[in-house]
Amino acid sequence: MFHSIPEPIKQRMRFLERIDAQDRIDGTPRIQRMRQVPPESGKFIAILAASAPAGSYLEIGTSAGYSTLWLALACRQLGRKITTFEILEAKARLAAETFQLTGLEETVQLVKGDALEFLPQIKDVSFCFLDAEKEIYGDCYDAVIPNMVSGGLLVADNAINFQEVLQPMISRSLTDERVDVLVVPIGTGVLICRKV
Repeated sequence: MFHSIPEPIKQRMRFLERIDAQDRIDGTPRIQRMRQVPPESGKFIAILAASAPAGSYLEIGTSAGYSTLWLALACRQLGRKITTFEILEAKARLAAETFQLTGLEETVQLVKGDALEFLPQIKDVSFCFLDAEKEIYGDCYDAVIPNMVSGGLLVADNAINFQEVLQPMISRSLTDERVDVLVVPIGTGVLICRKV
C-alpha cells in the first residue's frame, strides 16, 4: 500500500502538507485552516482501514482531502469505496480538486453537507474516520455505532489534544459494552472503537 503510492497522490499529499504547515504559523483563522492529520496518523488510519471488515467506509470531515488520500489507498487495495462528508463549501471545492487531480473520483464519493443528516441511513458501516468539529463527535458516535458491523472500526482524531472537549464522548465509549476502546498516542491522539 505504501510502497506503491501513485505519483499524483504523493504530489498532492506534499502540496497539502505545505499548506497545512503554513496555516499553522501564518495566523490563518482556525476555521479556514486545513487542520489535517500528520503523515504518521495518515499511515496509521490507512492500516486500520485496510484491516476493517467488508462494509461501508466513511469519513466525517474531509477538509481538503488529505486524510481521505490515505484512506483511499486502503480502499483501492481492497476494491472498496469511501464516502466522505464536508460541510464547508471552500474546503469541499479543494477536496474535489484533490480527488480529480489524483484520479480517485471512482474510489471517493464526496458529499457536500452535514454528515449528521446522512449517517442514520447508512448501514453496515465497517470503518469511519471522524475528524470534524469536536462538538459533534458525540452525535456522530451515537449515529455510527448502532449501524456498524461486528469488527467495524470508528476512529476519531484529536483524542489527546482536544481531550477536555472530547472527554464526555471518550468516557461514554469506554463504558459502552458494544465496543472495545483504546486511545493511541499517535499524532494528536487517536481514539479507536471496535464494534464487538
